[in-house]
Parts: sequence; structure tokens; C-alpha cells
Amino acid sequence: MSPSPTDTPVDAAPGDATIVADPTPVNAAEAVRLAEAFRLFNKVSDELSHAYTQLQGQVEALTERMTLLQDALPAGVVVLDAGGRIVQVNPAAERLLGNGLTGATWQGVEQSRLTAADVPGEYIADAGQLRRLALTDSALDSAGGRIVLVHDITEAHRLKTQSERHERLAAMGEMAAQVAHQLRTPLAAALLYAGNLENPDLPPASRASIAQKTVGRLKALEHLIQDMLLFARGEALGRESIPVAELLQEVVHTIEPLARARQVVFSVHDEAGDTLLTGNRKELAGALQNLLENALHAVVEEGQVDFTARVRPESIEFLIRDNGKGMDAAVVARLFEPFFTTRAEGTGLGLAIARGVARAHGGGIEVNSTPGAGTEFVFSIARQTASVPAQ
Repeated sequence: MSPSPTDTPVDAAPGDATIVADPTPVNAAEAVRLAEAFRLFNKVSDELSHAYTQLQGQVEALTERMTLLQDALPAGVVVLDAGGRIVQVNPAAERLLGNGLTGATWQGVEQSRLTAADVPGEYIADAGQLRRLALTDSALDSAGGRIVLVHDITEAHRLKTQSERHERLAAMGEMAAQVAHQLRTPLAAALLYAGNLENPDLPPASRASIAQKTVGRLKALEHLIQDMLLFARGEALGRESIPVAELLQEVVHTIEPLARARQVVFSVHDEAGDTLLTGNRKELAGALQNLLENALHAVVEEGQVDFTARVRPESIEFLIRDNGKGMDAAVVARLFEPFFTTRAEGTGLGLAIARGVARAHGGGIEVNSTPGAGTEFVFSIARQTASVPAQ
């Protein structure tokens, strides 16, 4: 037999031995490893596919449960996209706001179906029947979506109003005896002066003086009765949009002459800029004037009264500071009691009325006072809740 070409190289010298490696075992090992890799890949792929199927099922179950929860919620849920358009609502939202919400803009719904109530953040809706609603909105995702929650507070508002009325009636009942005393004193003085006017021998100069005193006592009675009626009403009527700076100037225009007459240094600081507030102009101005008049009476000549307006994230605050004699804790605790006063000429209703005005505007009054170091009143009202802006 002639040698195979693979047995001996062509250029091998006669007698030389040549060893040639067989590639078959190496190729077989690689094939085994490759097959194992494919087997593991298929196994992991099957596991991932199974896990994805399970996850998808869980997501569908959670989505279904979330939908059921939204449908069962008594509060309305309105989901908005980044453009302010409604993409999803629950049955409660349709019951409170009416049908046909999906696809509409939230701004359009506010304008056509909601009317601002007398309290910031609350609205009146007429979807078959008048309901009082409270709206809150918050960011839904980073893409600019929003979610608006609609709460029906009709019954809660009715109960609150009824409770406040009962409290005012109870307070009026408790102070009936004090009212009689308050009315009796100026009335008795007016009757005494009027009786003197019947004297035919009274000189004209004396008659004019007594007549003036009579009128003064009657005016005091009228002022007391007006304060009592305002306290009994206990809430602000009418709402309007007012620039804070405009309200500030209106109050200052009244107080500055009084400060000059008492030789009190009166300084004003407007830190509110062009901020708008929503409320009753007359009652807000009256409450602030009352607090400032109290401050003027608390200081001696050449004293200092500071009046500041500033804006907080959820409120607008008016600060009235004086460097007067201050008050101890016992007096501060009773300041807002009807007919409690530290001034001989006061009626004791001014601060109670001022606090009622602040509360009617979603705020309140805080008092900080130190004997010998002056007093600070912080009169706050809630800022109007901003509606969801259309993009």
C-alpha cells in the first residue's frame, strides 16, 4: 500500500517519524459545552418567561383590585394627564360632578360645573342636586400628570354650621346677664342726662353740654348693640378678590391719624407684594382696625406700633406688634371671651369679633405677650386654594 497523504508529510525526509494530533476530541468537548450553554439559556429563558407571566397576572390582579377600590371609594377620583385633560374618573366623581368628564379639560369642568364657595378650597356643584365639595390635587407622576380628589362635605358643612350656631346661641345665653349690665349703665346715664333737660331753668350752655353727653351715651349703646349683632352673626358674608396691598392701605388710612393724635410711632411693612386674598373686605378691614386700635391704646405716648403683612405657603398673615405694657398669661387666656376687657371704655366684643372674622376666612388669631415687653397679634387667613392649571 502506498502511504496516505496524511501519514507522511510531502517534505519529510525518509526515515523520519511524524505524529499528527486527532482534532476529534477537542471539537466534541466544545460541542458539549455549547449544548450545555444552550440548555442553560433555554432553562433561564423559560424561568424568565414564567416569572413574567406570573408578574403580568399579578399586575392585572392589582389593577383590577385598584379599579374596584376606586369604584368603591366615596370620594371622587379624577386623573389628569400632563395637559390638564381628564383621562380617568371613578363613579363617585361622576356622581358629584356629572357625566361626560373623560376627555374634558379640568379647567373647563371648574368653570362650567363648579362655583367657588365662601371658604377657600370649597365649591358648590349642581349635578342633579346642590352639593358642597372640597377639592385637593397633587402630582401623580414625573410626566406632569395630576390627580384630583373630590370630597363631598355637604353634610359635614351643615353639621359644622349648625354646631357653630348653637355655640353662638349658647354664648349669647351665657352672657345675657352681662348684656343687661352693659346696656343698663349707658342707658341709665342717658336717662339721667335727658331728665336734666326737662328742667326749664337750665342755662343754654348747660343744656347743650347735657344734650351732647346724652347723645354720647346713646351712641355708645348703638355701638354696643352693633357689636353684639356682629358677634351673633359670626361669619363673613360675601367674598371678593382683594389685593393685600390695597387692604393694607385701607386700614392704614384709618389708623394713621389716630396714631398721630396719640403721638405713637406707626410703621407699616408690606411683604405680600401683589398677592391676592379672597374674603369680605369690610369685615377684614374692621377686624384689623380693631386690633390696631387696641395696640394704640396699649402704648404710652411716643410708643411704637408695627403693622406687617406677609405671605406663608398656606396663609396670609397680618402682624400687629406694640411695645406697650404687655399682658400676663391669665389675661391672654381670657382675651377672646365676650365682654372681657381691660379698657374702661371697651365693650369686650372687639377681639371676639376679630377672631370670628379670622375663623370665617379659614384662619385665626395668635397672641404673644410678655408683661413689660409688649404684645404681638398674628391675624391669619387661609390663602385661596389654586385650581389645577391647564397646560
